Amino acid sequence: MCEKATIYKTEKLVEYQEGSVVSKEIIKKETGTVTVFAFDKNEGLSEHTAPFDAMVQVIDGTLELTIDGELFTLTKGNMIIMPANIPHALHAKERFKMVLTMIKSN
Repeated sequence: MCEKATIYKTEKLVEYQEGSVVSKEIIKKETGTVTVFAFDKNEGLSEHTAPFDAMVQVIDGTLELTIDGELFTLTKGNMIIMPANIPHALHAKERFKMVLTMIKSN
């Protein structure tokens, strides 16, 4: 958890691991979280919902993201916002890293 101002090299916060999803939580508060993820190729998260609005920022690679049945392909430098309580799923078309920022909705 962040206790003072810190500069991070986001791509270096997590490393790829074969056949795995790796994550590191940077901030955890009642109102939301910031987590950095590294997904190996063909890894992902099955369809689910979350009670948070969420912003995905791709910092390396390519990801396929389905939100409410609509497919999005994101590459390094892209970001997307996922509304709270809407079904979504992630698939690593190739290895990718992302920053996930979740903010609790009212």
